[in-house]
Amino acid sequence: MKQRMMGLGALMISLSLGAAATPVTLTPAAEARVQTPFAALVPQPKAATFPNGTLPLSGLGVRVVGTAPELGWAARDLRAEWKTRLGLTLGDAATGAKGIVIGTLADADLAARAKAAGLTPGGAEAYALWVDDSGAFVVGADARGAYLGAQTLRQLLTPAGLRYARITDAPALRQRVAMIYLDQYSKGVNDALIPMLAALKYNAVLVMSNYVQWDTAKAGGFAHPGGASKAEARRVAELARSYGLEVIPLIETLSHAGWMFYGGKNLDLRQDPDSQNPWAYDTLNPATYDRVILPILKEAVEVFGPKVVHLGHDEVRNRDRFPARENGKAVGFETLFVNDVVKLHGYLKGLGVDSMIWHDTAFADAVIGTLPARLPKDLQVAYWNYAPGNSFSMLGTIQKLGFPTFGASWSDPGNAEGQAQAAARIGAQGMIQTRWTGYFGNPSIWDGNADQGTPFVRAAGAFWNPAAPAVKDAELRYRDLYQPTPYRAESGATVDLSPVVTRALADEDGSGWIGKGRDIDLRNLRGGVQRLGAYLFDVRGAVMLRGSRASVKTLPERATADLNRRARALAFLHVTGWPAATNREKVGQYEIEYADGSKVTQPLEYGRHIRAWTDTAPTSMIPAPGWNGVTGEGLNVAVPVLEWVNPRPDQVIRSVTLVSAGGNANPALLGLTVLGD
Repeated sequence: MKQRMMGLGALMISLSLGAAATPVTLTPAAEARVQTPFAALVPQPKAATFPNGTLPLSGLGVRVVGTAPELGWAARDLRAEWKTRLGLTLGDAATGAKGIVIGTLADADLAARAKAAGLTPGGAEAYALWVDDSGAFVVGADARGAYLGAQTLRQLLTPAGLRYARITDAPALRQRVAMIYLDQYSKGVNDALIPMLAALKYNAVLVMSNYVQWDTAKAGGFAHPGGASKAEARRVAELARSYGLEVIPLIETLSHAGWMFYGGKNLDLRQDPDSQNPWAYDTLNPATYDRVILPILKEAVEVFGPKVVHLGHDEVRNRDRFPARENGKAVGFETLFVNDVVKLHGYLKGLGVDSMIWHDTAFADAVIGTLPARLPKDLQVAYWNYAPGNSFSMLGTIQKLGFPTFGASWSDPGNAEGQAQAAARIGAQGMIQTRWTGYFGNPSIWDGNADQGTPFVRAAGAFWNPAAPAVKDAELRYRDLYQPTPYRAESGATVDLSPVVTRALADEDGSGWIGKGRDIDLRNLRGGVQRLGAYLFDVRGAVMLRGSRASVKTLPERATADLNRRARALAFLHVTGWPAATNREKVGQYEIEYADGSKVTQPLEYGRHIRAWTDTAPTSMIPAPGWNGVTGEGLNVAVPVLEWVNPRPDQVIRSVTLVSAGGNANPALLGLTVLGD
């Protein structure tokens, strides 16, 4: 029943638009916020059916058949899923009871069960999975396959039990690599990223390691204080391996070598003596290798225990003159490049480690006819191309020249998907999902460069099964995998803001939304009570505030909600009418006043807490995904949700005021939901 009640604890809100408070209607909602399992699996299996039915949780335990470490990791991940999502403990399976059985075809009984079920897996990392009234079974063609099958089983968990399923699955690409960073923020970020990447069925991580505080760097005075310690590098490597991820350190050599000149050190080793920000090193000075490069490669091998080291070697001539010194000019660029690769490759080979480089310098048009023929044929080559589409002919060219070949994608939608299809067609070694968030910007993968985190989800789906459709809800999944939340509902109340709406979402005559007409408005965000992401909102229009644009200059600069109610949190469905000039520009704020007169302020920084409705690539995960759609002219648009968590949930909130800074990015509140009883 809708309520119009005043007083402490009542579901009554009024908004003041520079005049008397206006009553608005609140409707109690048992599921004002609810996190539910995703229906679709990511990556999408090669073959899967989902019969009607659910295996109950009561009495369910897990049993591992075999001694391979991967089987133990699988049980660990399942137990963590039970605890995080349901707050329950997944114990060991009781003898003779229905349970979750994890093993491989090496066990005769499981092999027979899989055959009887018609689900025998075949190939490296393949698995069969079935859930029915007899229990849940994950049978890998190998131990790695069983581990990956357990990641799929996690996605079948619901509050009621495990969804029935029949699945056979195997990857299209042998190596599926995601890029991570090491810096002083490594632990907090990588401890979240690594389990997430494992859940998405990656099997390797490319670890940016330039600024690790190597002993060589410390002794030479060029260790950066923002770099990760060797102990942290070793810890991350061990953590990655415990989630089935091969570790490939990336130490950028020849180019992108500013790390070795930090603090003004090693300037005698610059390729270009006139460079103020050295980019490349002098390959003809023996001290380059003896003093810096080879000792650090040796330390990296000792710390990471890798099968392969990525040596960089991209964009070599993009900044400094190369060659710049007279002795280098006499030798010529091509020979300088080849000799450096051969030297580092040979050194690593002596340590039992293979080498990888980026493709662009060695396979450029000017040298592709001669330079590649001079490189070792076991040198792995990563072809980076960050454009959407499906035309990646160079990938095949590199492979035909005899090199183990990887594709490398980045953030644009369609890039990972298209290139993975090309890589699968030619039988490439694998794909790398790159991430370029800056050497000391690790936390930005959640807040600042989150638009480079979401592609991890899209790429995972493409690398495993390039034939599957692109992942449509990657933003929601990234948020949920990086920061898993329980499957539960929270009560609260939706707010009907229609009495105080200043703008209609549909612009019929140039006076609605942002005044641009019917083809550039939010009419496709339907009105009424609806679930947007995890939140329930009652959408009636927009409480849009003043901005510098002509069409919104006359709107009020603030709106006040007289709440007089306790709350765990408030959920704001909001956007700005236009983008801000700069990221993190303050475009407004929420002022929360308690009954005792004290106040707290929640700033609204552009891109971090709020963004324009036309700004669909979220750079921060602080706002949750809400609504995504298109305008009449086909422009993609989005409206996120900011959940403000009340630091004083036991205190009555008297009012909440939204204030506009009056700039280009004027805030607009489209929905308000109270969370908590």
